[in-house]
Amino acid sequence: TSVGALFFSYARVWIPDPEEVWKSAELLKDYKPGDKVLQLRLEEGKDLEYSLDPKTKELPPLRNPDILVGENDLTALSYLHEPAVLHNLKVRFIDSKLIYTYCGIVLVAINPYEQLPIYGEDIINAYSGQNMGDMDPHIFAVAEEAYKQMARDERNQSIIVSGESGAGKTVSAKYAMRYFATVSGSASEANVEEKVLASNPIMESIGNAKTTRNDNSSRFGKYIEIGFDKRYRIIGANMRTYLLEKSRVVFQAEEERNYHIFYQLCASAALPEFKTLRLGNANYFHYTKQGGSPVIDGVDDAKEMVNTRQACTLLGISDSYQMGIFRILAGILHLGNVEFASRDSDSCTVPPKHEPLTIFCDLMGVEYEEMAHWLCHRKLATATETYIKPISKLHAINARDALAKHIYANLFNWIVDHVNKALHAAVKQHSFIGVLDIYGFETFEINSFEQFCINYANEKLQQQFNMHVFKLEQEEYMKEQIPWTLIDFYDNQPCINLIEAKMGVLDLLDEECKMPKGSDDSWAQKLYNTHLNKCALFEKPRMSNKAFIIKHFADKVEYQCEGFLEKNKDTVYEEQIRVLKSSKFKLLPELFQDEEKVLSPTSAAPSGRVPLTRMPVKPAKARPGQASKEHKKTVGHQFRNSLHLLMETLNATTPHYVRCIKPNDFKFPFTFDEKRAVQQLRACGVLETIRISAAGFPSRWTYQEFFSRYRVLMKQRDVLGDRKQTCKNVLEKLIQDKDKYQFGKTKIFFRAGQVAYLEKIRADKLRAACIRIQKTIRGWLMRKKYMRMRKAAITIQRHVRGYQARCYAKFLRRTRAAITIQKFQRMYVVRKRYRCMRDATIALQALLRGYMVRNKYQMMLREHKSVVIQKHVRGWLARRRYGRTLRAIVYLQCCYRRMMAKRELKKLKIEARSVERYKKLHIGLENKIMQLQRKIDEQNKEYKSLLEKMTALEVTYTTETEKLRGDVERLRLSEEEARSATSRVLSLQEEIAKLRTELHHTQAEKKSIEERADKYKHETEQLVSELKEQNSLLKTEKEELNRRIHDQRKLVEETKQLELDLNDERLRYQNLLNEFSRLEERYDDLKDEMNLMVVSPGHKRTDSTHSSNESEYTFSSEITEAEDLPLRMEEPSEKKAALDMSLFLKLQKRVSELEQEKQSLQDELDRKEEQALRAKAKVEPRNPDSSFDPGNCPCFLQRQELESENKKLKNELNELQKALTETRAPEVTAPGAPAYRVLLDQLTSVSEELEVRKEEVLILRSQLVSQKEAIQPKVNHTRQVGELHCVINLQSPQDYHMLNEDGELWLAYEGLKQANRLLESQLQSQRKSHENELESLRGEIQSLKEENNRQQQLLAQNLQLPPEARIEASLQHEITRLTNENLDLMEQLEKQDKTVRKLKKQLKVFAKKIGELEVGQMENISPGQIIDEPIRPVNIPRKEKDFQGMLEYKKEDEQKLVKNLILELKPRGVAVNLIPGLPAYILFMCVRHADYLNDDQKVRSLLTSTINGIKKVLKKRGDDFETVSFWLSNTCRFLHCLKQYSGEEGFMKHNTPRQNEHCLTNFDLAEYRQVLSDLAIQIYQQLVRVLENILQPMIVSGMLEHETIQGVSGVKPTGLRKRTSSIADEGTYTLDSIIRQLNSFHSVMCQHGMDPELIKQVVKQMFYIIGAVTLNNLLLRKDMCSWSKGMQIRYNVSQLEEWLRDKNLMNSGAKETLEPLIQAAQLLQVKKKTDEDAEAICSMCNALTTAQIVKVLNLYTPVNEFEERVLVSFIRTIQVRLRDRKDSPQLLMDAKHIFPVTFPFNPSSLALETIQIPASLGLGFISRV
Repeated sequence: TSVGALFFSYARVWIPDPEEVWKSAELLKDYKPGDKVLQLRLEEGKDLEYSLDPKTKELPPLRNPDILVGENDLTALSYLHEPAVLHNLKVRFIDSKLIYTYCGIVLVAINPYEQLPIYGEDIINAYSGQNMGDMDPHIFAVAEEAYKQMARDERNQSIIVSGESGAGKTVSAKYAMRYFATVSGSASEANVEEKVLASNPIMESIGNAKTTRNDNSSRFGKYIEIGFDKRYRIIGANMRTYLLEKSRVVFQAEEERNYHIFYQLCASAALPEFKTLRLGNANYFHYTKQGGSPVIDGVDDAKEMVNTRQACTLLGISDSYQMGIFRILAGILHLGNVEFASRDSDSCTVPPKHEPLTIFCDLMGVEYEEMAHWLCHRKLATATETYIKPISKLHAINARDALAKHIYANLFNWIVDHVNKALHAAVKQHSFIGVLDIYGFETFEINSFEQFCINYANEKLQQQFNMHVFKLEQEEYMKEQIPWTLIDFYDNQPCINLIEAKMGVLDLLDEECKMPKGSDDSWAQKLYNTHLNKCALFEKPRMSNKAFIIKHFADKVEYQCEGFLEKNKDTVYEEQIRVLKSSKFKLLPELFQDEEKVLSPTSAAPSGRVPLTRMPVKPAKARPGQASKEHKKTVGHQFRNSLHLLMETLNATTPHYVRCIKPNDFKFPFTFDEKRAVQQLRACGVLETIRISAAGFPSRWTYQEFFSRYRVLMKQRDVLGDRKQTCKNVLEKLIQDKDKYQFGKTKIFFRAGQVAYLEKIRADKLRAACIRIQKTIRGWLMRKKYMRMRKAAITIQRHVRGYQARCYAKFLRRTRAAITIQKFQRMYVVRKRYRCMRDATIALQALLRGYMVRNKYQMMLREHKSVVIQKHVRGWLARRRYGRTLRAIVYLQCCYRRMMAKRELKKLKIEARSVERYKKLHIGLENKIMQLQRKIDEQNKEYKSLLEKMTALEVTYTTETEKLRGDVERLRLSEEEARSATSRVLSLQEEIAKLRTELHHTQAEKKSIEERADKYKHETEQLVSELKEQNSLLKTEKEELNRRIHDQRKLVEETKQLELDLNDERLRYQNLLNEFSRLEERYDDLKDEMNLMVVSPGHKRTDSTHSSNESEYTFSSEITEAEDLPLRMEEPSEKKAALDMSLFLKLQKRVSELEQEKQSLQDELDRKEEQALRAKAKVEPRNPDSSFDPGNCPCFLQRQELESENKKLKNELNELQKALTETRAPEVTAPGAPAYRVLLDQLTSVSEELEVRKEEVLILRSQLVSQKEAIQPKVNHTRQVGELHCVINLQSPQDYHMLNEDGELWLAYEGLKQANRLLESQLQSQRKSHENELESLRGEIQSLKEENNRQQQLLAQNLQLPPEARIEASLQHEITRLTNENLDLMEQLEKQDKTVRKLKKQLKVFAKKIGELEVGQMENISPGQIIDEPIRPVNIPRKEKDFQGMLEYKKEDEQKLVKNLILELKPRGVAVNLIPGLPAYILFMCVRHADYLNDDQKVRSLLTSTINGIKKVLKKRGDDFETVSFWLSNTCRFLHCLKQYSGEEGFMKHNTPRQNEHCLTNFDLAEYRQVLSDLAIQIYQQLVRVLENILQPMIVSGMLEHETIQGVSGVKPTGLRKRTSSIADEGTYTLDSIIRQLNSFHSVMCQHGMDPELIKQVVKQMFYIIGAVTLNNLLLRKDMCSWSKGMQIRYNVSQLEEWLRDKNLMNSGAKETLEPLIQAAQLLQVKKKTDEDAEAICSMCNALTTAQIVKVLNLYTPVNEFEERVLVSFIRTIQVRLRDRKDSPQLLMDAKHIFPVTFPFNPSSLALETIQIPASLGLGFISRV
């Protein structure tokens, strides 16, 4: 934990810079001990080497973590040094627009040079009662701390406001005084707080002026003591002033002005009353024109003059004195214009009849000649003589200026004295708070006597401040039992000794003033001789012998000696003063009369006292001693004495410090000059505070806060039950050097930088954890993203593939279709071609076949012929070959035969040479040879012929073949031509057919189109005509609708405006009522005080139950008649109570006007409702014959007679009982007495008869009710029967019994029919219920199916999970199921509760009906039965008494009634045990009886006593919620009863006939209803105040500070001013506390029977208070504006909304009141970077004002390093976007706002006659009637 360990790479440090004072840089590498150079990189990116000091080796100051930048308290910073302070202030001032910052016990206030909306009364109320550390820094927080400590510690307080001129000291002091005046209030009617505030404009006008640094610079110091009494209310004030800058009266530097009052006078010169002052433009007067800047931008001097005069009047300075003051001031201006003419070098004169001097003398009432003489001369007195000496022009001008300064200083003192007199306390002052507004340390180019005195005062104040800081540190250490080590701090006592000690600067100055020839030069030489080289704090400038240098605590200052002696002497000539004293103007001598007295150091404003003016003109030796010395006190001496007195006062008080800082010298708004700021921080002691704090243990944590913050650095085993020991153990491990921390009793103390080291360790741990979480989360997110992308990719793939598949399927379908088309097309083409080819082929085949056949035929023919030829040829050849063969054979045969023959011949010849043989052998051979020869010849001939034929045939054949060949060729050619022609013909025929079909289609289409065109044309024309008609109708309708809409809008706007006006008027009226009740209470208090003052000590205490009507005259005067007024006004007039009757009468008048207006609005509303009802009645006509009036029937008259007789019998029975009870004899009333037995028997018989009658009545009543509902068509018949019965009854009275029997038979018959119908209806209802049950069972089955499916899905999902996740999921599912079951059971429980309440109400109604039936049970008994039955005197069954819902009491018991029922009634017992609103019912029943008796005095007295009693009990126990709620409920119920039973139709709509009978008959109590309504409003407002007082302490703690979600927001390091811890201790409130309190409020109101609408209004008001207070605190607490706190708030709001849902109050408007808080929490959580975020914020935050949005963004503070701050540019973007929004500039919500309350009419269903009065109320003296 060494310091060097913190100088690691990337650590940020501060290095000195000549321009920006300090610059931020970042270490580029770790620092190692021994390094002489640090490698740094500036924020702008430039690298540099920072050389360490070789002697000290001091490292540059480290920069705080960003999380700590902008802290409310500078002491909360880890590193306490100058650059950290400067940077923190700059960030808060520039970025967050926060001008206040704590620095330990000091409040640093930076002047914004701009009006800020942070000083309103709402801010004051927000800071009132708060701890200083809980709220953001503010001057009001300091004032509240002072006020609280004054009350707590019984010690006077001081607020010391210091700073440079223009730093805002006066404004801060003014706001502190305004806070005291607002918070405490005055103890008397003198409005002291207003007077205290009114002193500011007066003192500013005469003591403030414009300087180069400040337009409203205080040129004097003042200490105002505000006095308080024992109750800490302002009773007065006193002002002390210091060192008025008189030189400004006669001289102003360039761009400066004189005191404001002179310019206010010049601006108001045209007023009639100022004509005598003879004033003019400010540029005319020498004393107001020297600065050359007579006008201040934005300031109207004439208007300021009016404010000054009003303040003077308020402080008791009369108009004559005011005019006197203005005369003196005007005289000073004219005196400045007096000029002198030199006569010589040593004398001068005033020009004769010099106008300015003449005007001056006229205004001052002095002689012109005498004044002119003494302006140019002076009187010198020596020991022996006196002589007059002229003076030079220069001396005369100086004397004139001295006189002007003296007059102004005395006038200033006189005004201060008169202001003090006006503010003087009339009673003894118990304590006071002083506000010191004094000049801060000053150093200019030329510093004179004024700067010396100012710096001397600041040295004293700084010493006191250092001692106080040192003392607080020591007390803190001792309280915590920390070893105390002496802290070295700067002690400026040597500097103070140099100034005020013996032979100091002031002592030498006074001594030099006593010298006759003393001068500034000689005084300077004395200073050099005395202090130069002897005192280290005194130096002499090198180049001057008329100046000296003093080293002050803030800086070195060089003072010029010139003018010191003159200003210290403050010389003015006695003769001029004497002339003024002799003035006829009475005010002027008053200014100088105090100069005859001896000056005291305690006198106010000692500056300006003139020693020489007190010397006598003649030598006076009688008293040269002490008095003369006293008169010669110098300004320095007086200032020193007054400063000592101031220090004594401050040391006797507890101081609070406000240091005002001037951010720049040019008065630019929100511009921060670091050089000037650091200079002032050094001068005002803020850095010294830091240094003292840093020297010890500046960082302090409670053990609980340390544990909460650094719990992350502990392991589970380190956490012990003892938080203190846990922190010790952990800290010893974390920080090894034990000198770096100390353990106190309640806190841990750390050295500087140790918290930063711990924060670094914590940040590293958190960073590591964050990295791990980020790693896991990012992995999870990436996995989730991957799974989502994978799922998306799969989905996309599925869809793409599906699309592709569909496209492919479509492609396939198209391809298949195309193929099919192609197939058929190709088939068609092929078939066509095939047919063509087939036809051609067939033709060719035919031709070819013919040709072939013919060829075949020819060939066959040829073959045949060839065959024939061949046959013949072959035959011929065969024959020829045969012939040859034959011939050869024959030849052979012949040869053979010849051979044989020759042989034979030879043989024959041999044998015989006979001829005969030969002849025998050749017989017939010759014939044969002849035949053969002939055949051969024939064949030769045939052959020749055939050969000829054959040659001829061949020739013919060749010719024919050639011819046929030619024919074939021609046929082939003609066939081809025919074929082509045929194909062309076919195609042409097809085309012609197509064209014909197309022509037919075209003609048909043309015809249809023409028909359609004609039809369309006709329809269009018809439609156009219809549209034109409709258009004209629509136009008329549109105009009518526009007119109606316009009228409706007007009506809506008028209605809205009326509603707004009504709400505003109601709010004003209720505020007036509130004010009226306050005045009334005040009057009562004053009267009680007067009674205490008047009554003697021996006065006996009167009865507390006695209620005097006269004591409430203010109320009685409203509600009684005119003749009662003098009686009621008599006592107050005697006592002369301090009540403003004119105001009271005005209030009465206003109330009456509002009442008239309200009545008119109510009448108009009633009229509109009646119109609506009439319209509804017209829509739903009613059957005129649906009702039957029994009053016209004589039976009804008889029933009334029977009832009266029954009443008589009851009265007799009561008298008998009364007589028995009055008889005291024991033998009469004893249990065995005869009378007792008779009565007992009678009672039992009556009870039995009563039970029987009850059952009969119930049956008959159910039948009659059902009969009345069901037999509408038979009404006429019923009427006829009724009339017949009446006629029969009238004709024959003796046949009553028979007629009654007939009537009973008919009724029985009808009853039987109705019973059947009733059974049918019951069956139908059972059937319906059965169907409903069936439907519900089906719904349940369906829901069970859905549940089953859901369970199966969950089971399937769970089975996919790993085992651990499966267990977790099943547990989560089980928890969800149980939660749902729990919610269902809760709903069922609520339904059962509602059912129980409904049944209770029905039970009450049935009880009431039974009572009514019991009253009418005798109606069914016929007169005949009554006559014929025997009368038994004792055991006659009697009815119970028929009560009329009235209560009777005696006039003298009225006070007793009020006492028991109102004053001494305990609400808790009544609310729990009895019916709600019972006192209201009882009181109304008493009023009813008084109305029944027609006793107006009794009614008036009872109502007045009731109202006064309620007021008394609320005054006595007005802070008890139960009491106020109880009486608000009862007052409203009483008011509703007065309305319900008033007899007015509007209030009787929901009444039963019985209730209508109970209406008031004699008196109209509308005026009393208004009075009760006013009383209810007052009680409601009191209830809201009680609620607010109870809730107020809980809201901030429960809604903001308590961590409902533990561990979300870490505790940041806090400063010296510890804020309230967010850790819940036993005494702290949590959100559960608020909800418990809300439950308590709600249950109490419900128990008291408060109207539901009224409960909703109360809840709405409660939620508004919660939301407003929470948001206001959020807007004033920077530490609460973080992301985690936004989440906490949203969770808390959701819990409140859940409460509303549980109570069924979501429609009460309460949730809407939390909308600003919800939006503020959302604003803390949303992203705040881009323009889109800005647009979203602007659209989201519509319930927040622009100021609130900007404030939240400015206050937004990261709790951890991982959050980012809101950029200033983003806030500017938001402002630009919201600049056109018109909303309130107010920052805070009005938490005191009360919504106007209304009391909607809520009639009661409770029957008055059924109300029983419990004995516990002690109202036995009243009886039911």
